Amino acid sequence: MRPGTKPRPWRRAAAWLALLGPLFYISYGFANWWAATRAQVPALVFEWERGTPFWPWTIFPYWTINTFYALSLFLAKDRHTLDRHAARLLTAQAVAVSCFVLWPLHFSFGQPAVEGAPAFLFDALRGFDQPFNQAPSLHIALAVILWDWYRRLIHARWARAVLHLWTFAICASVLTTWQHHFIDIPTGALLGLLCVWLWPLERVVALPCAWRLARDPQRWKLAGLYGAGALLCLAIALSLQGSALWLGWLALSLALVALNYAGLGARGFCMDGHGRMAWSARWLFAPYRLGAALNAWLWTRRLPASVEVAPGVRLGRRPTLAEWRAAGQPRLVSLCAELQLPQVPQARCVPMLDLAVPARARLRRAVAVIEGQRRAGQTVWVCCALGFSRSAASVVGWLGLHGSEGSLAAAHAAVRRARPQIVLRPGWIAELEQLSAGGTTRHE
Repeated sequence: MRPGTKPRPWRRAAAWLALLGPLFYISYGFANWWAATRAQVPALVFEWERGTPFWPWTIFPYWTINTFYALSLFLAKDRHTLDRHAARLLTAQAVAVSCFVLWPLHFSFGQPAVEGAPAFLFDALRGFDQPFNQAPSLHIALAVILWDWYRRLIHARWARAVLHLWTFAICASVLTTWQHHFIDIPTGALLGLLCVWLWPLERVVALPCAWRLARDPQRWKLAGLYGAGALLCLAIALSLQGSALWLGWLALSLALVALNYAGLGARGFCMDGHGRMAWSARWLFAPYRLGAALNAWLWTRRLPASVEVAPGVRLGRRPTLAEWRAAGQPRLVSLCAELQLPQVPQARCVPMLDLAVPARARLRRAVAVIEGQRRAGQTVWVCCALGFSRSAASVVGWLGLHGSEGSLAAAHAAVRRARPQIVLRPGWIAELEQLSAGGTTRHE
C-alpha cells in the first residue's frame, strides 16, 4: 500500500457478501416456492422462441456471473463506492423477487438431458432453481450492474473488449440454456439500468436520498399527466401484448419523468455540468427523450436556431453539432435537463425541468454561468429544448443584472423583440423580479 493511501474496505466487503449471498438464496428460493404453490402460473413466450437453440456449453458463461458478483465487492477502493455498488445489488434483488412474487411466470420449455462437463453445472443449478422467477431476469439485471462496475476498473482496450463480449455471452446464455424467455431480458436490463440510475458511484447524492416533495402545483400537474401516460401505455402493452409490450419501456420512462416532477427534480435526469447525461439515464429516458426531441423539432423547424439579444449573447434552441460549427463554435450554456448538448468543448449546463419554474438559486446560477462564459471573450449561445422559456428567462435575468437595459422590463422587452416566440408566464416573471431585487431563495 502506498504511503497516504487508505486501505481497501476488505472487512466491509466481506460483511456485504455475508448479507447478500444468503439473502439471494433465501429470497430467490422463497419466490420459487411461492410460484410452485400456485394452481396455475402463466408463461409469456413468443412463437419464434421455439426455434432458440439449446447449447449446453453456454452454462459455463452463465455460471461465471457468480464469480464476478462475489469478486466485485472486494475490488472497491473505498467505502462509498462499495456501499453504492452493494445498494445496486440489493435493490435488484429486492425488486426482482417482488416481481416474481406479485406476478410469477414460468419457463415453458422442458430442458433436454445434458451429458459431459456441462451436466454437473446444470444439476447444481436445478438443485435450487425451478422454472419460475422469470421476468425481470435477475441474471440480466446483475449482468448490467456488474458490467458497469468492471468497466470502470478496466482501462486497456483489449480488456474492455473481453468484458463486453463476456457480458454479452452471460446475457445470451439465459436463452441458450433455456432458463428464460425473451421478455425476461429487456425487463431485466431495465431493472439493472434502474439500479445504476438510483445509486450512482460518483460522490453525488443518491436519488433515493435526493427526494424532496414538490410544492409547486404546476410540477404536480405535470407529474399527474406523465403518470397517467405511463399507466395508459402499460395498460395497452398488457392488453395487446406481442410487439406492443415494448410500450412497457415507454411506460417506465414516463413514470420516471413523473417522479422527477413530483420530487426528484432536474437531478433525476442525471445531466452533468457540461450537458451530458449519465448512460443509465440516457437509456431509461430514451423513449421520452425521443419524444421531447421530436416535439422541439416540430416547434422550431421554421425558426432560426438562435438570435442575438445582446452583443456576444445569443438565445435559441439546443443546437446540432453542424449548427454550432456554423455559428463559429460559440460557448454553449444549456438550461435543458432532458436533452443533451452536442459533445463540444467548454459547454456548460444548469439543468432545469421543462414547463416548471425552478428554484431561484438555480436561476441565479444560470445567470452566473452565462456571465462567466461571456467574460471568456467568445460568443455565448444560451439554449434549452425550444429556446422559449428556460433559456429566455435566464437571458432576461442576465440582461437585468449584467446587461445595459437598465430594468427587468426593458430586458424582457429586448429578448421578446429578438425572439417573439418566448413564453414567460407569471411564475417566471415573479422569480425574475425577486432575482433582480436580490430576494430570498425559494427552495425547489
